[in-house]
Amino acid sequence: MADRTPPLSLDDLRAEVQRGEIDTVVLAFPDMQGRLQGKRFAAPFFLDEVAEHGTEGCNYLLAVDTEMNTVDGYDMSSWDRGYGDFAMHPDPTTLRRIPWHQGTALLVADLAWHDGSPVVAAPRQILRRQLERLSERGWTAQVGTELEFIVFRDTYEQAWDRDYRGLTPANQYNIDYSVLGTGRIEPLLRRIRNEMAGAGLTVESAKGECNPGQHEIVFRYDEALVTCDQHALYKTGAKEIAAQEGFSLTFMAKYNEREGNSCHIHLSLVDADGHNVMAGDDPGGMSPVMRHFLAGQLAALRDFSLLYAPHVNSYKRFQPGSFAPTAVAWGHDNRTCSLRVVGHGRSLRFENRLPGGDVNPYLAVAGLVAAGLHGVEQELELPEPCAGNAYTADYAHVPTTLREAAELWENSPVAKAGFGDEVVAHYRNMARVELAAFDAAVTDWELRRSFERM
Repeated sequence: MADRTPPLSLDDLRAEVQRGEIDTVVLAFPDMQGRLQGKRFAAPFFLDEVAEHGTEGCNYLLAVDTEMNTVDGYDMSSWDRGYGDFAMHPDPTTLRRIPWHQGTALLVADLAWHDGSPVVAAPRQILRRQLERLSERGWTAQVGTELEFIVFRDTYEQAWDRDYRGLTPANQYNIDYSVLGTGRIEPLLRRIRNEMAGAGLTVESAKGECNPGQHEIVFRYDEALVTCDQHALYKTGAKEIAAQEGFSLTFMAKYNEREGNSCHIHLSLVDADGHNVMAGDDPGGMSPVMRHFLAGQLAALRDFSLLYAPHVNSYKRFQPGSFAPTAVAWGHDNRTCSLRVVGHGRSLRFENRLPGGDVNPYLAVAGLVAAGLHGVEQELELPEPCAGNAYTADYAHVPTTLREAAELWENSPVAKAGFGDEVVAHYRNMARVELAAFDAAVTDWELRRSFERM
């Protein structure tokens, strides 16, 4: 990747610390769910010690479930291994101010073992490895993510106390593209937009969505790793800003039986001169690279669904006619397909519509790259596009459960070739843990259906 000027340099940080404008530095890394985990440091200590030497964190942070329970099945971290530490090395290109916390800056860390070797199963390292494979061909991935969320007029504490039932959405009806609807909570949306801009993200737009209280804020595309870092920061920051304003918001894939929260991911490839290598002269404006890369997406879509839809709840989105895809198909500007080709010339790209708001962006983008490289390496042929309704056409179906997706991932030669056995086993175990927890749970649906009538 090209060298980048960070939103805030270490020299800038030293100056602001000396002036008393910054007193706290957060060092965090994305965990298996894409959440930021880490520590807050007194800024002078960070500059004196951590900036150069890093810090440590318990390696169980990549071997717990969503609720931070220790679980078995992970080779890298367990009671038998003593739950030791891994090293957290700051990436100085990610240093930025955090406007929603007074006097605070943040960096993202890369994880390594104490012998200096990378933590292979860490999401940021997984993505780095796939981007290195692209770089070997002289290509850089440009990526944009589009995250939807639902806003409630209840605090997170109130939502917890109510078991997340009976919450009041910020809007009472479908406000898709409604300026009036977004205006109802513009003070919150405006604060999120402006403070993300203050953190170095480039805001494009905000719009209402279909589910009551559902909204989307879109940021400009960037190099893949930058976009994923910003994605993780945005999810954390949006929740923190909402909490400060007395709201709560959720990015979960399927909050209720209405429209779910999507996270459409756009990807294009550029060469060292910045030219889009996906653009070409065929009737659809695509190059052979684009056709092979897109064919690889189709070939690996089912096998890699675990990376795009990592939780039990993720699969509730995939309903016919819901704008969430069910068919392994591609089309030109066709929102009924899993893969949608849009733009032309330098803006030509494809969109993967499988991921929901719960996706780990590092794993999903790594999956897109690995799938595309599989198509390029094997010179896979792209089938004809879907020109109609992919929901009702005769295409293979995306996995309908986490269990199906995990089995496809575990047994996939493409996954093992692209990611290696360690990564495949690690994330297969993540799915196993999630499924075991869900299988043991008694749901509201079961209570309502069976309490009296059975």
